[in-house]
Amino acid sequence: MPTALLIVDHGSRREEANQMLHGVGDILRRARSDIIVHIAHMELAEPTIRQGIDACVREGASEIIVHPYMLSPGRHAMEDIPRMATEAGAAYPDVHIRVTEPLGLHEKLCEVILQRAGL
Repeated sequence: MPTALLIVDHGSRREEANQMLHGVGDILRRARSDIIVHIAHMELAEPTIRQGIDACVREGASEIIVHPYMLSPGRHAMEDIPRMATEAGAAYPDVHIRVTEPLGLHEKLCEVILQRAGL
């Protein structure tokens, strides 16, 4: 059975902010057509984490990797998202759910910063 990647951001009341995550999902789907990719918002918008996990399971995922689309290992990335994913995953005892570290410190992120700054 396939693996799913669920990308989770904070969520926003501003729809244009939420739409950015849809773009991330689209890029990941094009890059990895061999996995299921869905997006979710921790709060303030849909799809929720529960809805994202439900969608992954509907597509046949036996493993769901939840990635907090956040820079630092703050409370949301390290506590809230893992808790919500575990709660949502309780409905699917045969599905393995794991949560990754957030984006954090990475050389490629620093390259993007320099590029955006025109340096």
